[in-house]
Amino acid sequence: MKRYSFIFIIPFFFSFYSFIPGSGKQTRNGFTSKDATVALDAFNNYFYNREMKLYSTTSDQKGRAAIWTQAIYWDMIMNGYKRTGDKKYYQQIEDIYQGGYEQYDAYNWDNTVEWFIYDDIMWWVISMARAYEITKDPKYLGHSILGFERVWKGTPGVKDKGSYDPEKGGMKWGWKRDEWRGKMACINYPTVIGAMTLYNITKDQSYLNKAKEIYAWSRNILFDKKEGKVADHKAGDNPTNWTTQLYNQATCIGAAVMLYKETGDKAFLDDAILAADYSKDKMSDENGILFYKNGIEQGIYTAIFAQYIIRLIEDCNQPQYLEWLHTNINTAWKNRDMSRNLTFKDANNPCPSGILEVYDASGCVALMQVVPSKMN
Repeated sequence: MKRYSFIFIIPFFFSFYSFIPGSGKQTRNGFTSKDATVALDAFNNYFYNREMKLYSTTSDQKGRAAIWTQAIYWDMIMNGYKRTGDKKYYQQIEDIYQGGYEQYDAYNWDNTVEWFIYDDIMWWVISMARAYEITKDPKYLGHSILGFERVWKGTPGVKDKGSYDPEKGGMKWGWKRDEWRGKMACINYPTVIGAMTLYNITKDQSYLNKAKEIYAWSRNILFDKKEGKVADHKAGDNPTNWTTQLYNQATCIGAAVMLYKETGDKAFLDDAILAADYSKDKMSDENGILFYKNGIEQGIYTAIFAQYIIRLIEDCNQPQYLEWLHTNINTAWKNRDMSRNLTFKDANNPCPSGILEVYDASGCVALMQVVPSKMN
């Protein structure tokens, strides 16, 4: 190894290393691809139940995480495989499928006990289609197609005959309670993504038509065309509820990107950029760190955002968001629990050393699987 003079090494050291707040430890200024693998493996070590083949609710392997979030963690594993090509992640794609098969009535979408909210099904529809794109195993595509039809048209056990409203447009969130019949962003934009993913695989024009229709309704009712914020929902004749959620910004971006790629219509790209800019400028603090929420399962929202903001960056040549995402990843990674390599949704502060919920530990890991590192 070459030796350097002391006067040279000091500025290099402090430019390359920084202190972790509250820990007294040092880490590189910038995560590496190796760090991304370490983070994913740590997430699996503490949350993935290898007997159940699904994710536990907490880091002490207790409980089973919410049904819809399992699909998001499955996406993370697929992204880990695409990033590394590691066969262990490829095997885990199949393992998680088997876990869901055993726990969720063999993906019987007509089971209204296991599947009681439309978006729960649609997240899995999307992930099943992605698993097919990677593996070409027809079982994934079959489940995805049947699940999409179940959401769109309903089943004999569903009184309102599906999520799609042919009279007023849009997709309803659920069916068991009156308050679940609102039209939430979390079912409408994922329906566009599900339809477009299936269209890209099958080239069935009906999926593209459905995607365009639901996107148009969502844009008219749930999208602020000046600011780029996405509303949470529209319930009956009540005014649109403009509460913002990061995962709704995410799926709006994803839906718009997919339609732009297929149609070339720049209006879709403009929407995606507007929604991304709102997320960056209005849903982050003064240092660019994304806000987080403490509600049930809401810690996973950043993991969903990761899935779609990267598509805007890579598929639409919009690299202006990379520095912002690097800031979020590097801050959370510096503040990780060093003994476990687990990160937390509050990126600005040291990760708690006690029991963590899987939702709250997922965001940085998901970002690291899709956002390219500046370093080797």
